[in-house]
Amino acid sequence: MMFDPKQILYEDNHLMVVNKRAGELVQPDRQGTSALEDEVKIFLRIRDNKPGQVFLGVVHRVDRPVSGAVLFAKTSKALARLNEMMKERDFRKTYWAITEKSPEPVEGTLAHHIVRDGKTNRSRCVPKPTAESKEARLNYRLIGTSDRYSLIEIELLTGRHHQIRCQLSRMGWPIKGDLKYGASRSNTNGGIALHARSLEFVHPVRKEPIKVIAPVPREDNLWGYFEDTQRGNP
Repeated sequence: MMFDPKQILYEDNHLMVVNKRAGELVQPDRQGTSALEDEVKIFLRIRDNKPGQVFLGVVHRVDRPVSGAVLFAKTSKALARLNEMMKERDFRKTYWAITEKSPEPVEGTLAHHIVRDGKTNRSRCVPKPTAESKEARLNYRLIGTSDRYSLIEIELLTGRHHQIRCQLSRMGWPIKGDLKYGASRSNTNGGIALHARSLEFVHPVRKEPIKVIAPVPREDNLWGYFEDTQRGNP
């Protein structure tokens, strides 16, 4: 998939926020598969007529089957400051997930200990802390329903491998299309119904508050339905 400049949600001299499509890698994998990072660099080099290499720093990653907002740094100064902000958790990251089951209770906080299995590229919740586990916490609330599915808004409090997918699955609320974590069937596009909806942070250079909202994949009618029902809601 080639980069489409319409995917740019926010840009200035220091930052760019891109609306990643489900199925896109943020960074190249070991096989050298083309990734969003490479495509954005090519786009910037051509658009801005830049000689040589283009600087672009990946501030955070979003899983390949997940869509939504991804933040890049266009300067080394911005990258260093954003990395420090990530360590201090001075970001608010909100996700939307379409799930096969409705959460009960309809809002709350989930706290688990998660172990990552590198061989299967999968995480699992364990009943108590271990030497390999990491604490995973998130806030959630039910914000929409359809005949068969529910829309959950999630605020990440930690950033663990496959955290949302693992924790919702543990609770019996698998994400639509996420076969790896218990969904009943796959999605036609090969992605899962998890979307990085918004990013909120203080600009690393200008020190102004920034909030970027990523529109959902409108080619999916269910996503479109849920986004339309949320218009005007706080």
